[in-house]
Amino acid sequence: MNAPTHPDYEVVIGLEVHCQLRTRTKLFTGAPVRFGEPPNQDTSPVCLGLPGALPVLNGYAVELAARAALATGGEVQPDSVFARKNYFYPDLPKGYQISQFEHPLSLGGYVEIDVAGGDGPRRIGLTRIHMEEDAGKSIHDGAVEETHVDLNRSGVPLMEIVSEPEMRSPEEAGAYLRALHEIVRWVGASDADMEKGQFRCDANVSLRPHGATALGTRTELKNLNSFRYIEEAIHAEVKRQAALLDSGGEVVQETWGWDADAGRAFVMRGKENADDYRYFPDPDLIPLTLSEEAIEAIRTALPELPGARRARFEQAYGLPADQVQVLTASRELADFFEAVAEASGAARAAANWVARDVQAALREADRDVAQSAATPQSIGVLIGMVESGRITAKSGRDLLPELLTEGGDPEALVAERGLETVSDAGELERWIDDALAAHPKAVASYADGDKKSLNFLMGQVMRASQGKADPGRVRTLLAERLDAGGAA
Repeated sequence: MNAPTHPDYEVVIGLEVHCQLRTRTKLFTGAPVRFGEPPNQDTSPVCLGLPGALPVLNGYAVELAARAALATGGEVQPDSVFARKNYFYPDLPKGYQISQFEHPLSLGGYVEIDVAGGDGPRRIGLTRIHMEEDAGKSIHDGAVEETHVDLNRSGVPLMEIVSEPEMRSPEEAGAYLRALHEIVRWVGASDADMEKGQFRCDANVSLRPHGATALGTRTELKNLNSFRYIEEAIHAEVKRQAALLDSGGEVVQETWGWDADAGRAFVMRGKENADDYRYFPDPDLIPLTLSEEAIEAIRTALPELPGARRARFEQAYGLPADQVQVLTASRELADFFEAVAEASGAARAAANWVARDVQAALREADRDVAQSAATPQSIGVLIGMVESGRITAKSGRDLLPELLTEGGDPEALVAERGLETVSDAGELERWIDDALAAHPKAVASYADGDKKSLNFLMGQVMRASQGKADPGRVRTLLAERLDAGGAA
């Protein structure tokens, strides 16, 4: 059982995640969705809120949001409604945001978390998933006391994923966000790149005495975009609210920002309630209707989800949980491993190679598995050659980075470079003779009982053979010679 975050108060946390959907165009217009463009390049009359511009819903964005909803066990609604959420910001040209309120895309669902030191996996309920457009970006130039507005992000499709207030510690909040982040990426709903602002979180935090059922007054921590910062911000807010309550003060419902560099929160504004936004159905958009057949088609097309895949990898391949965690770090890596395992005919060996050697070579090349020049089949063939003894593990590891960055046929490369394992006794004996003659101290040490000398001498033989000698045959022949006193 986790220790309480605070001895006197129960911490209550609900999270609202704004997740950018993986589309090429915006939610209600054909303007492109790109990152890093010069300000105000990716706009249209709809983004700019010009008179007479009419929104047209991006159907693919709806499909992506429905994928995320179904992957988290939500109930996609056959009818949902886009509403106008009215408020003024300089980066919101229309003076309202198109969002969903009373009739969202999906209701219910859950995210399963497992926190170290806890009682095992448990489910955090979801209230809803709804769709909305993003606002623009205000850029504050303190040097000249001006605010510049970049509308490239205005109209970018988002889904807002709202949890129930069921998390009880910053660590649980972090675990929830990591699990949710994995799911939306896994099903292709979002790239969820936090550095690009594609996965942002608002945390609602309140305290109440242990055993109380009524919720305390909450504050909202706004636009957090790092798992570490989210946990740090919630820890700080819990400490602030507890000190305030201990001194006899009252928590005020406010929106706070987080200064990660300074490690402190700051007040942004008083917190609005839903009625402050004056929601009403957008008159330019008809209700969104999804047939049962359309919803089922999206459900059927979902990939095997991460939790189910991990369980299958452990059971079907007999792999340890920590290795499975590495192999399922992304859906692309999990797919790659399974294809390598099939091509090699040796699932456990494939798991070791992919989790260790393939990952290390890709990191060295600053690539991920989706950017590999090698097919899983070619890597499987390479591993199969090592497992069958046709080439040594060293030769295989030497070839691996080239295959991953340049591609190629491992069979052809082995033949072209003469990497086939040498098992001919005559040639092995010549290398052994040379090693014994060059290192008489190691031979004498072995005779005195230091069996580690065998490994040293074996390394000399493998070096002389440039890694092509059959290691098993070398060990057997070398041990026979040493046991006979090193004589030829």
